[in-house]
Amino acid sequence: MSTFDLVVRGGRIADGSGGEIFSGDVAVKDGVVAEVGSVSGTAAREINADGALVTPGFVDIHTHYDGQVTWDSQLTPSSWHGVTTAVMGNCGVGFAPCKAEDHTRLIRLMEGVEDIPFPVLADGLPWNWESFPEYLDSLSSKTFDIDFAAQVPHAALRVFVMGERGANRDMATGDDIATMATLAREAIEAGALGFTTSRTLNHQTSEGDPTPTLTAAEDELMGIALEIGKAGKGVLQVVSDFKKRRDEMEMFQRIVEKSGRPMSISVAQTDLAPDAWKWLLSEIEGANERGLEMRAQVAPRPVGILVGLELTLNPFTAYPAYAEIEDAPLAEKVAKLSDPAFRARMLSNEPSSDHPFVQSLIRQFDQMFPLGDVPDYEPTPDKMLGAQAKAQGKSVEELALEYLMADGGRGPGTGMLLFPFLNYANGSLDPSYAMMQHPNSVMGLSDGGAHMGTICDGSFSTTLLQHWTRDRTRGPKLDLPFVIRAQTAQTARAVGLSDRGLLKPGMKADINVIDHAGLRLHAPEIAHDLPGGGRRLLQRADGYVATVVSGETVYENGQPTGALPGRLIRG
Repeated sequence: MSTFDLVVRGGRIADGSGGEIFSGDVAVKDGVVAEVGSVSGTAAREINADGALVTPGFVDIHTHYDGQVTWDSQLTPSSWHGVTTAVMGNCGVGFAPCKAEDHTRLIRLMEGVEDIPFPVLADGLPWNWESFPEYLDSLSSKTFDIDFAAQVPHAALRVFVMGERGANRDMATGDDIATMATLAREAIEAGALGFTTSRTLNHQTSEGDPTPTLTAAEDELMGIALEIGKAGKGVLQVVSDFKKRRDEMEMFQRIVEKSGRPMSISVAQTDLAPDAWKWLLSEIEGANERGLEMRAQVAPRPVGILVGLELTLNPFTAYPAYAEIEDAPLAEKVAKLSDPAFRARMLSNEPSSDHPFVQSLIRQFDQMFPLGDVPDYEPTPDKMLGAQAKAQGKSVEELALEYLMADGGRGPGTGMLLFPFLNYANGSLDPSYAMMQHPNSVMGLSDGGAHMGTICDGSFSTTLLQHWTRDRTRGPKLDLPFVIRAQTAQTARAVGLSDRGLLKPGMKADINVIDHAGLRLHAPEIAHDLPGGGRRLLQRADGYVATVVSGETVYENGQPTGALPGRLIRG
């Protein structure tokens, strides 16, 4: 009879602690790590990890799988990139609690904020819940490739309690706040890992209305946080524009101090204020020095909009003549745009758009860049569209069209351009390097499961390993043990998960076996595999030899094994 259920043999172990990598084996029994080191016992199954990197499974604390978990058993693309635990419900958006009359309202909000199309959500969501605990119960009997956890979203909570007044951002009354606070605590005690809210104008419904939480007053946020504090568990997650940055930061610090609950804040470099992130990190550092547990959620590469003829955003929609082909099939669009006469007529008119991101695109054509089939997320200045157009003696608009039409507008890495709007104001990732190294930062912001036709950043974990520990040439790299710890033990602890993120006896047996030298991120591509044939961007990678969840191998060489040990986890 075998001693263990599984042994991963002969790997280079980065155990998640940040300590030196060492050679050894990892043995698993009953879904937990039993031994680490030189394992002599036999096993029912073995994975040959000779020369491979062996790590804990990655814990991604910023995803939006709130809809996908109701219709899909595979939380791709995150699970393709070594993620074994995904935390959803970020940015204050989600689908519970929700009354029947507000289904469409919350779908419109998610459609606008996270670019998940209305037909997909309308077809896919079963709506067999009203309260947040009922939402968790509806998911608890389902099986998945990886684990996931939920957070209670402020927008859904506000609309549930206040109805139209909540959606219209009216001030909450004392009774409103008391009810929201009670329901938030009920959600935490039912298993939600935290409470999330948004205070950014970037978050709007698909009809252009700001998120219901945009202007929520301090007494509302404080009332909810204080009640969560009484539960003795639960984290707070915030995204904000920091228009009145001093007032807002002081408010967040008061909330953390009085509630006793930890808070994470999204931090990235913006083009309009390229040094503001330094102030935010300084404030978060000062808060921690005063005993307040606050973290900056940061990203390892530019956060950018992917544009293409088949994607949600396309700068040429701002040109009047494009309206003639906007609803045409892709092949027809490419054929028409290949006609020099039509192209010249289209480009001869001034572009105009009411969409804020399209306005940015047409103003900053020169700042876009092609990803190529081997994506480069830190391109040199000569790779930017403006520099390329100048070198080739073309207008930047003409060159952009050439890229968008390549391979019929559909090829992986072709037919797409990336417009970086965060973390690339200076044309390098040096700000990201500084943010990731800050002692009060935590990896986040991947948005796995969201932005189906605009952003494909669920692959952040692979970028961290490939670019930051191996391939970077434009500045210093990061140490491999640091990067592993940053997306395992650190992220797990940031949301209160103490049973995973380390390869130590007694810890949950979530494991990655990775060919570090052969790790290769592929370019994003389009799939039509959502409910109703909906479209989404996906990104794959080579080099993941095996991914193990609760002791069961769920992926081998990037392919699913059919095992579905993943579950909803409750805080």
